Amino acid sequence: MTDTPPTPPKPPASQGRWERRIETALWNSRFLVMLAVVPSLLGSVMLFLVGTVDIAKVVLRTLHYYFVDSSVDIHESLVPDIIIAVDIYLIAIVLMIFGLGIYRLFVSRIDQAEERYPHHPFNVASLDQLKDKIARVVILAVIIEFFRAVVDIRFATPLEAIYLALSVLALAAALYLMSLGHKKE
Repeated sequence: MTDTPPTPPKPPASQGRWERRIETALWNSRFLVMLAVVPSLLGSVMLFLVGTVDIAKVVLRTLHYYFVDSSVDIHESLVPDIIIAVDIYLIAIVLMIFGLGIYRLFVSRIDQAEERYPHHPFNVASLDQLKDKIARVVILAVIIEFFRAVVDIRFATPLEAIYLALSVLALAAALYLMSLGHKKE
C-alpha cells in the first residue's frame, strides 16, 4: 500500500461562499480557548500575589520575633508557612504554563518567546508536551505538599518512622525515574 500525499487545500477562489464562511467560522472557533487562557493567567497572577503576601507575613513575623517581642514562638509555623507559599507559587506556574501553552497551540505562537528563548517552558509544540510540562510541576507541588505534611508528623512508634523513610525513598526513586525520562531535554 502506497501513501498518497494529502490533497492541498482549495484556494478561497475555488470555494463556494457558504463553504468559505463555514470554514472561517470553524477556524475562528479556536479563539474559544481564550475562555481558558485569560482566567488561567488571572488565577496565576492572584496566586503569585497570595504567595508573595504570605512570604512577606513570614518575614514580618520573623523580624518582629527577633527584634520586638519573642514571647510568641515562630519556629513551629515558620517552615510550614514557607512551604505553603512555595506550593502556591508552583500552582501559579502550572496555571501560567497551561494558559500560555494553550494560547500557543490553538491561537498563535508567542513570537518574542520563540525568538529569544526557544527552549522556554512556555514554548510547547504539542498537547502531549504541554501535559508533560504541567505534570512535572504538579509532581513538584505534590512533593512540596508531602514535605509540608512530614514537618508536622509526630511519631508514636518506630514503625511509623520506617514508613516515613520508605515514603521518602519511593519519592526519591520516582524523581530519579522522571529525570531519566527527560535527560534529552
